[in-house]
Amino acid sequence: MKKLNVIVANLGWKTLERRRSTRFCGLEFAPRPSVFPAVTCVAQATLRTGLAPQEHGMLCNGTWIESLNRPMFWEQSSRLVKGRRVWGKSTGLFFLQQSFGEDVEMILSPAPIHKHGGGMAMACYTKPSEMAKMLERRFGSFPLWRYWGPLASPKIGRRCIDFFEAMTDERDIDEAYLYLPTLDYAAQKHGPDSRQDLAAFAELRGQIERLARLCDRRGCELSVAGDYEIAPVSAEPARPNVTLRERGLFAVREVGGMTYPDFHLSHAFAVCDHELCMLVGDKKEKARDILLATGAYEESPVRDILLARRGSWCEYKWWRRRAEAPDYAAHVDIHNKPGFDPTELFFFGRGVVKGTHGRQCAVAASI
Repeated sequence: MKKLNVIVANLGWKTLERRRSTRFCGLEFAPRPSVFPAVTCVAQATLRTGLAPQEHGMLCNGTWIESLNRPMFWEQSSRLVKGRRVWGKSTGLFFLQQSFGEDVEMILSPAPIHKHGGGMAMACYTKPSEMAKMLERRFGSFPLWRYWGPLASPKIGRRCIDFFEAMTDERDIDEAYLYLPTLDYAAQKHGPDSRQDLAAFAELRGQIERLARLCDRRGCELSVAGDYEIAPVSAEPARPNVTLRERGLFAVREVGGMTYPDFHLSHAFAVCDHELCMLVGDKKEKARDILLATGAYEESPVRDILLARRGSWCEYKWWRRRAEAPDYAAHVDIHNKPGFDPTELFFFGRGVVKGTHGRQCAVAASI
């Protein structure tokens, strides 16, 4: 391996400055402008193509599928990302989004199997496929509950590195991309610069030190970059779909006393993702005017995307009464929910989100 590119969630330049950590592990960092929207899938798609979001097609962590008339979040097909890839000969993608089906030599990503009787089989998708059995023998199942959800832990980065190192020990490649979610959880759950966030940063430094030693041993170059920076939350979330439903633009269907989206009868819907919401539907312009008139939103560089006012974030919910909530509302269900839900970091979704992101910001990159 000649080069290891590490992408760290929430590695912001201002964070490094506040903590006087612009140099560590033999790396010197500098500020770089993030993409907009500054969220995971958008940033990673730009990293892989060098294209702006409007060119590669990823505008948030979800995608509005026109032919299905619905949003889908965290879909993994590489075909969602348009454009030529920037990498060279043999490449490996480790824990990157939209990596399935990518024309590379190695892929590693959590891919659990949902059982009919409930629960999940904690499996990983690997390329080559036989690597999955090797990883299982050495480490057991990948602990997905530490990767996302109420039990998510910054220490999951250690296991990501374990899996990455084991695969690249088995097969050499020219270039690798490794994603670490180490800094993501504490800042969203407890707030930037909270005691928990500072502990996560100390954990990250240890993980980068380990990777630096690995690169020294293999004689390869190490590059580390962030994708966004989490800002503190100080206000209630904005609820665009509640407003659109009350104004008759967003329709629901009732099943067993619970409400679910009816996208086929809706004229506008807000696909919510952290600080932003993407407006879709044949009356999205009217929806945009209605939401801006409430004072809870700001315009963004992209006309169909609105931002919650600073200190707030956009919640996907369309109900005011808890009894109307769909069955998945209080659970970790990243694929069925038509919007990103940071309250999944709390048991039964009962918690106060303290950090969010999405605005363009200064991220850190090693030079």
